[in-house]
Amino acid sequence: MTEFERVLVQSFNSFFTENEIKGIAHRVKQHRFTPQFLDVLVDSLDPDYYMGIECKSISVDKGAKALYYSQHFTVDKKGTHQIARISDFLRLSGRAGFLAVELRMGTGYSREAYIVPWTELDTLFNTEGEKKLSISDLKEYAMIEREGNRYRIDPAKWKAGRVLG
Repeated sequence: MTEFERVLVQSFNSFFTENEIKGIAHRVKQHRFTPQFLDVLVDSLDPDYYMGIECKSISVDKGAKALYYSQHFTVDKKGTHQIARISDFLRLSGRAGFLAVELRMGTGYSREAYIVPWTELDTLFNTEGEKKLSISDLKEYAMIEREGNRYRIDPAKWKAGRVLG
């Protein structure tokens, strides 16, 4: 489990406790030969918090310019791309889906995290010619704001999609 995923799960669970909302977030265990559907599942009877989140982390300080569909996502033995697998899982489960991307900016700089509604990612992935989400593209989506050592949980803001242009 990455630090990003761990803190996101802890943030959700603290949020639920503090706001007396019935819900739980958990990291989906990854097995060596079985594809994992999503990194984080959030379960709640409140539909605003019934979701799945795929987490990616890229190192901007080491030269990453984008999140590439071919490099940062997997293809299973049957040739099915991870974005398509997750899209099917979200559709069948009825969950809202998100892609959370952490940008590691390097020593001495704070990390930034942005969240993309899965429906928008799926549309972009299936658009001819689209092969990536650039850093500037990612920054058009809602930032997952930090409060101390936790993330602020705000699904209504996240579902809004692009915040610029």
